[in-house]
Amino acid sequence: MGKWMRAILYLAGCAFLTRLLPTEFFRNVDTMVHEFGHAVTVLLLSGRVMSISLYADHSGVTRSYLSSNGSFIPVSLAGYMTASLFAWLVFALYARRLYSAGLWIVTAVAAVSLALFVRNGFGMIWLAGFLGLTLLVLLLPYDKLRKYYFLFICFLSLEESVMGPLTLVLLALRSGGRGAGDAGLLAQITPLPASLWAAIFFLFALWCAKMAIDAFSGRSRQALPASAPQTSANDIYSTRR
Repeated sequence: MGKWMRAILYLAGCAFLTRLLPTEFFRNVDTMVHEFGHAVTVLLLSGRVMSISLYADHSGVTRSYLSSNGSFIPVSLAGYMTASLFAWLVFALYARRLYSAGLWIVTAVAAVSLALFVRNGFGMIWLAGFLGLTLLVLLLPYDKLRKYYFLFICFLSLEESVMGPLTLVLLALRSGGRGAGDAGLLAQITPLPASLWAAIFFLFALWCAKMAIDAFSGRSRQALPASAPQTSANDIYSTRR
């Protein structure tokens, strides 16, 4: 089976299974990473992050100040691309059996977001709850619990990192770019339409998803016995949905 076909089948299965599980609470992990990507890029460009808001519908907003108009482009690109790269990163860590390290990275992002950036009520409550649960999993003496909790976050991050840009593509095509989040903002400051920017986000997410699944598949093959056969404006607004 080709690697791209395998990636598509993994994504389809992941999307189906995560809809059957009680995953609503955890879907904001992808939003948190998305907005964190915006915030870190703002700081790298010597801007100032005013606040981040996370919402119950899995959307988010990063408000920031930038002195240069040219800085809007990398900041707008950072959200979806950070979420896609994060999905690849956690699967690469899982493939190396670094379950605790991966959970500590997720915990660090949540802790920094809560301490420095997120200021709305729901976002702060959600971050505190997620931090408490993840720290509990890390501190309990159950290796399998850490492994499967981390794997759950891996697959949910993978699915959300692809479905977010796909939803953005459909929204941009339907609305002509109005309300299309980062793609709409990029359309305002570049000659390219929102639908094209959304497609770029989606293709990048697919590529990262393929790399993540390749890492996961390689980990699975390594786990087989040796005898088993192997198969080959000044405010930046980032609205997720």
